[in-house]
Amino acid sequence: MSMTGWTGRILHIDLTTRETAVITPAPEVYHRFIGGKGLAGYYLRPHVTLPWGHPDMPLLLFTGPLVGTAAPTSGRSTIMSRSPLTGTIADSSVGGRLGFQLKRAGWDGIIITGRSNAPCGIEIEEDTVRIAGASHLWGKGTLEMFTALADGRKSVAVIGPAAENRVAFSSLMVDRHHAAGRTGIGLCFAAKNLKYLTVAGARKIQVFDRQALLAAREEIMRLTAASPILMGRHGFSCFGTGSIYDLMDSRRMMPTDNFGKTRFDRAGELNAHAYKEAYQPEKYGCMGCHIRCKKIARSGEMRGSSMPEFETMSHFTALIGNTDLHRVMAANALCNDLGLDTISTAATLACYRELAGNIDLAPHLLDLVTRIGTAADELGRELGLGARGFARSRQHAEAAMAVKGLELPAYDPRGAYGMSLAYALSTRGGCHLRAYPISHEILRKPVATDRFTYSGKARIIKIAEDQNAVVDSLTACKFIFFAAGLEEYAKAFAAVTGIATTAEDLLNAGERIYYQERMMNAENGFTAQDDDLPPRFFSEAGSGDETLTIKPLDRTAFLAARAKYYRIRGLDQEGRPTPEKIAALGLG
Repeated sequence: MSMTGWTGRILHIDLTTRETAVITPAPEVYHRFIGGKGLAGYYLRPHVTLPWGHPDMPLLLFTGPLVGTAAPTSGRSTIMSRSPLTGTIADSSVGGRLGFQLKRAGWDGIIITGRSNAPCGIEIEEDTVRIAGASHLWGKGTLEMFTALADGRKSVAVIGPAAENRVAFSSLMVDRHHAAGRTGIGLCFAAKNLKYLTVAGARKIQVFDRQALLAAREEIMRLTAASPILMGRHGFSCFGTGSIYDLMDSRRMMPTDNFGKTRFDRAGELNAHAYKEAYQPEKYGCMGCHIRCKKIARSGEMRGSSMPEFETMSHFTALIGNTDLHRVMAANALCNDLGLDTISTAATLACYRELAGNIDLAPHLLDLVTRIGTAADELGRELGLGARGFARSRQHAEAAMAVKGLELPAYDPRGAYGMSLAYALSTRGGCHLRAYPISHEILRKPVATDRFTYSGKARIIKIAEDQNAVVDSLTACKFIFFAAGLEEYAKAFAAVTGIATTAEDLLNAGERIYYQERMMNAENGFTAQDDDLPPRFFSEAGSGDETLTIKPLDRTAFLAARAKYYRIRGLDQEGRPTPEKIAALGLG
């Protein structure tokens, strides 16, 4: 089969039998599901009702058609399975060099099934696949693993002690500085006794029309250069995602004291400027990215460590009452070494702190993180269940600030109503990235919307979900869409694959990919009852000031907006897929 953009080959590895096979999908599968998130979902769907830890539950890693080409920010990959934390689909778009190396090795994706009878690692070098023993590496932190395995050529993905100790929100660390976090992807690896994955390749990625691709690239780069959010002197390129820390504070939507308040009095001392002065970070980025929003410390005891992302900065300060930025740096590094998702870790600790009477958690922060990651005692094991599991174990389910079991990130929904709707409707639980309404409600991109109304938000959320689904399938970075759009990426896609494509075509593919996720969740019993927020947001006000009032959400308006979304999305009144819509999208 002659193709450009795709290799036309998917690697299947059975860890039980140690056998491998090559899958060659029909071109139509590629055309309909693109790659990345879309293709991973296509191969997950037949097995999605299995328990998350079942040997036949696939663990999927997929690249996209733009990976390894000149298209900007096209070095990402998607990792997917079923979540041990939520029971929903579990997926993570991760940067680094993993997708690039997998594509260069000649594979569009990997499907891993079975369970090794002992700890193992998978080593891929083009067509050579080796399953190596890893019992001697079990229990080691991710930093030690990277030191042992990285050679500057191959991409390395590893789990840490947290996954081995069955922490429900354990992550996978990739190429030292990148995390496939949220939803417990790391535990999915541990369930298969898979400690690490390395990939190396040297094949050239063929494109259909190189000149057209370079023209599309130039257009995207021009739009990016003109974006203050991305490339301005206070933007992501200079300060990383932490550049929006002050913005969230000024908008009075910084989650504080386990979402009990929306303003943190000491926020001004803990912003991105403070980290820059303390650690003099240098720019670092994913493969193929010119924005380089990752930052690495160049000075102090934490030299060489990843700087925290915005959500980590916010949750390890305001959410848990900590005012020491050096402690945030240490907690971030410790989470990465143990293989813990930082958002879920901090949110679970915030739940613990509230139920303990808002105690001073800061002096004990690193000890608590260690106890979670190592399951050192009963408290560590309880906290390792996540906020929902911990709160239920203490008979206070209302204290868990989570949706579908996934802890909420650092944007209080009372300060942006589109975000409240996006949290509730997200297919993987409390996630800001499915629709990212912060883009228009706070950053005013592509146009500004009133953040204190539900008017028009149902349709905006639906369209944004479809767009982000196809972005994660191409695979590209969502941040670049603060500047460029699907029009520019449709040109890049057409240039790479030779398939005449419009922005509308890509958006339609995104709708198919996202609806499929709704179908998979419905098969596991998720309904409108799960598309909801914790009661706190409807009964308690946030922290306003003399010029701004942060009111509780209006539940009647919220439910009306949710019902409107169901109609627009083609779901029934209980949020379940309908036979008519399934047929219309060709997903039957």
